[in-house]
Amino acid sequence: MSLLLELASNKAKARAAAKELTVAQLENLIAGFNNALEKVKEEEEARKAEQAMKSVRAEEIADLIAKSGLTIEEITQLTMPKAGATKGKTVDPKYRLTIDGEVYEWTGRGRTPKVFQEYFDAGNSRESVEIK
Repeated sequence: MSLLLELASNKAKARAAAKELTVAQLENLIAGFNNALEKVKEEEEARKAEQAMKSVRAEEIADLIAKSGLTIEEITQLTMPKAGATKGKTVDPKYRLTIDGEVYEWTGRGRTPKVFQEYFDAGNSRESVEIK
C-alpha cells in the first residue's frame, strides 16, 4: 500500500507524519492536495456529463427505432456484415489440374499447393493449367 493511501486511511499516522513538516511544507502539501481534489472533481463531473449525454442519445435512438417499426435484431442483421464476410470475398480458381481423375483447383494466391508445385517442378508451365 502506498504511503498516501496509508495516511489517508489512518488519521493518527497522518497527524504524526504532519508533525515532521514545517508550516510552509504543510501549506504546500495542502495546496497540492486541494488542486488534486479539484481535478478529480472536474474529471468526475465530465464523466457524469458524458454519461448523461449517452443516455440522451440512447433514448433518441430508441425513439427512432420504435418509429421505424424495426427491431434491434433486424437492424443488426441489416447493418452488420455476415459471419465470415470480413475475411474477404471468395476468389474463383485460376488454375485447374487433373491427376488420376482427381481435379485440383487453385486461385493463384498464397502458397502454391503441393500438387501444383510438383507439376511445375516437373517442367510444366502455369499456362498449361490456367483456366480459360
